[in-house]
Formats: sequence, structure tokens, C-alpha cells
Amino acid sequence: MTIVPDTKDWTWVLEAPCPECGFRATSFPRDEIPVRLRANVDAWRTVLAEPGDRRLRPRPDKWSALEYGCHVRDVFRLYAYRLELMLTEDDPVYPNWDQDETAVKDRYGEQEPAVVGAELVAAGERLADAFEAVNGDQWLRTGNRSDGARFTVESFARYLLHDPVHHLYDVTGRPSA
Repeated sequence: MTIVPDTKDWTWVLEAPCPECGFRATSFPRDEIPVRLRANVDAWRTVLAEPGDRRLRPRPDKWSALEYGCHVRDVFRLYAYRLELMLTEDDPVYPNWDQDETAVKDRYGEQEPAVVGAELVAAGERLADAFEAVNGDQWLRTGNRSDGARFTVESFARYLLHDPVHHLYDVTGRPSA
């Protein structure tokens, strides 16, 4: 029996492997964060370029590959912004983001897979570059989500990585390496 973590407490992502996708946020040194992010970007590039209709949902309660790709692209953009806040402001509070509202408002399922793929790659590469530039005590800088969750740059990066890895699992069914 799989025990699903309490999703209100985000710290489980840092403490144990995800019971669904297998991602373990602390299984690698932090200098691998940009490398792992780029590997995930490459996997998404492949998924969004595969033949077939990327808009088809496998089940009514599950997003299509395109919708997950749009979400991951937007997560990369949002986290680049939040990382910039963490590196330039003291202990910022991030503006709230409603991912479900964004999916509906931006009509994720109607976007063009090739365009989304290119935008996801650009956003992911930009974010990987930003994490690659973090050094020394910058890893200890803090930021806060509007729900009270507090991160260091390092915990923020590790938490972030779970999202695109998990959604790749949602699309491919293959667990994280």
C-alpha cells in the first residue's frame, strides 16, 4: 500500500522519495541541480515533439501531455522570477499563483505543442542558468510562499525539481531515475 504524503506539508518532498514518481530530492549534490533540470528539459522537448495528438487526455481527470507541458513551462518561468526575488530581496514573499486558474485562463489544451515545447526549453534553460550562477551563501537566502512555506534557495531548487519530474512521470508513466 502506498502512503500518500500530506500535501499541506511540502517538506515531505525533501525528506523521502515520492511514492508515485520515485524522485528523491536529496539524492544528489546541489551542484547537480542545473544538470538535472536540463535533463528534464530535454525529456520534455522529446515528449512534446512526439508524433500524435499531444492534446489528448488519457483520462478525463488527467491532463494531456500538452497541458502538463504548459504547466511545466509556467513553473519554470515562475521559479525563475521567485529565484530572482530570493537573490535580490531579503526574505521576500512570493505573489500567489493559482495554477488551475492559469490553466483555464491560458487555455493550456488549445496551445500549439511545438510552440509550448520551444517556450518550455527556453524557460528551463534560463532557470538552469540562474541556478548555475548561485554560489556560496546565496544557497542559504530565503523566500516565502503566500501560504507560509519558507524556503532556502537550495530547498526551493530541490522542491522545484520534483514538479517537472513528477509531471513527466504523469505523462510517460516512467519513474524518475
